[in-house]
Amino acid sequence: MVSSIGYRVLQWTGASGGLPTNETTFAKILKEKGYATGLVGKWHLGLNCESASDHCHHPLHHGFDHFYGMPFSLMGDCAHWELSEKRVNLEQKLNFLFQVLALVALTLAAGKLTHLIPVSWTPVIWSALSAVLLLAGSYFVGALIVHADCLLMRNHTITEQPMRFQTTTPLILQEVASFLKRNKHGPFLLFVSFLHVHIPLITMENFLGKSLHGLYGDNVEEMDWMVGQILDTLDMEGLTNSTLIYFTSDHGGSLENQLGNSQYGGWNGIYKGGKGMGGWEGGIRVPGIFRWPGVLPAGQVIGEPTSLMDVFPTVVQLAGGEVPQDRVIDGHSLMPLLQGAEARSAHEFLFHYCGQHLHAARWHQRDSGSVWKVHYTTPQFHPEGAGACYGRGVCPCSGEGVTHHRPPLLFDLSRDPSEARPLTPDSEPLYHAVIARVGAAVSEHRHTLSPVPQQFSTSNILWKPWLQPCCGHFPFCLCHEDGDGTPRMPGL
Repeated sequence: MVSSIGYRVLQWTGASGGLPTNETTFAKILKEKGYATGLVGKWHLGLNCESASDHCHHPLHHGFDHFYGMPFSLMGDCAHWELSEKRVNLEQKLNFLFQVLALVALTLAAGKLTHLIPVSWTPVIWSALSAVLLLAGSYFVGALIVHADCLLMRNHTITEQPMRFQTTTPLILQEVASFLKRNKHGPFLLFVSFLHVHIPLITMENFLGKSLHGLYGDNVEEMDWMVGQILDTLDMEGLTNSTLIYFTSDHGGSLENQLGNSQYGGWNGIYKGGKGMGGWEGGIRVPGIFRWPGVLPAGQVIGEPTSLMDVFPTVVQLAGGEVPQDRVIDGHSLMPLLQGAEARSAHEFLFHYCGQHLHAARWHQRDSGSVWKVHYTTPQFHPEGAGACYGRGVCPCSGEGVTHHRPPLLFDLSRDPSEARPLTPDSEPLYHAVIARVGAAVSEHRHTLSPVPQQFSTSNILWKPWLQPCCGHFPFCLCHEDGDGTPRMPGL
């Protein structure tokens, strides 16, 4: 899914990039083993390829029986949030083009009236009309983004466009409970992908002001309550002892989501860096909490390095399936580690990417227990001395905004988890040996990679009107779901 032109996520619901249809997901494998498979929440892996109804990247084409949620990702622009991913930039570009065309129209009109420019009125009129359209576009672009990207779907049907955020949390919980009740008598896989702890931090009124950590804390408390509601449903349906639960995140806090002294993107504690940074611990250390009464011992803390890539082989093994044999699978089943059959993680090396660029690698040295971290590239924090790339939205992966380290930076995370004190040949006798061993592992790893079509190419990233999902005719997309689950147009 990575790109050579800098994009790391899909930019529009109406773009053609996405998870290729020939990929094998754990949902596909579990479905083949007789599992009911559901996804509730966000799906930021594409939607359509050639038409607004082909749904080639849709969850239902990737092994899920049921989907309810956003076919995109929650973003600040969904609520006209001050922290904007697209709106502000688009407004600035449209305003600039408006000023250019308005100047052209005025110049041509003045030249025509003074007979200094031999031109007909046609280009004057077209320039003026284009300027007016651009001005209108800059005024309405925020509302257009909301209608284009902030919508809910059930399977292939749009149920709410745009989203009404005060009802989103109850709807998601209702959908989770419904799925569990329908499928409690057989094996099931349910992936709940929360919209929470992401700007614009949409929070129900009864949680606002409850946390000492502001709006972000309120949003965390609401998510915590949601997790509790899901666990309660499992209890009520008698599923607790037969269900493995894994709670985790895909990245650390987004430090750049800050306005003044208010931090809206979370905190990463003692760990350096944050979301979007390919190597620093603050961007890649995430919680991993498991529950399976009677199978996994309660209260156990495991400090071994693992990866979200381990989810794939873990659930496939538990379902009695097999991972694909035609490619390298980087993950390992976590069950031996969780059940105490193994004391060490199966990962001796882990490789940390920023987009398509390998920024860092770690070595879990088995004979000593040390966890070495080697940084080949790091983002240049902005302003100088800061701990993130403030004012830039996210740290870059390449180009002038990164530093290539020759020799690489080396840390021993078992002694310095904050990555505050880089080691040198003078301070660490094993410096050269560790750098050489990790370098050899990186080289071996790169030999396992093969090129694939870029889903984030320019053509796949651009918004395409004919791919835009809409419950009407874009931009007049307006629908909501009644209590009986039926999508309704206003007034019908």
